[in-house]
Amino acid sequence: MITLEQLKKVQEMTAEYFEKAKIVMTDEEKGNIEVADFGLGDLWNTGLQLVTYVNTNRVCAKEMVLFPNQACPEHRHPPLNKTLGKEETFRCRYGTIYLYVDGEPVKQCSANPPVGTYTVFHEIKLTPGMQYTIHPNTKHWFKAGAEGAVVSEFSTSSHDESDVFSDPNIKRLPQIE
Repeated sequence: MITLEQLKKVQEMTAEYFEKAKIVMTDEEKGNIEVADFGLGDLWNTGLQLVTYVNTNRVCAKEMVLFPNQACPEHRHPPLNKTLGKEETFRCRYGTIYLYVDGEPVKQCSANPPVGTYTVFHEIKLTPGMQYTIHPNTKHWFKAGAEGAVVSEFSTSSHDESDVFSDPNIKRLPQIE
């Protein structure tokens, strides 16, 4: 859980990352930056900041910021309402993002996972201009490099409340004091 004061400070920091990536945000979008600490109370290690531009029953577009060495925990987007589940494409806009998905694990991860449950270690390194598509129901997690990262997400409809996390202690929807 984070306080309203912490939320405002993190939103300001997130807006600075969007500026670094030359992504223009309206004042309304800056005020709508979501801060997810996943219920763990360790935002600087396990967390994610994001703005959702559009989320219809067919498509979704988001901008995500990860602060230096911050990770989004392992999860998947299962089938929902007779769909295959969410398919998403990540495009790196700033910094470096280390994406881990199902597949042949690397011998040495470039980014170590924070405390929690992590089971997939097939590494994809994304730098500005690179992108990768994650198929529905695929376990994945991602972590920013030392300079942080800004990632655009283009996907099918997003239902964050339905995400399945490998760590049972995680709560996707943020709680604010």
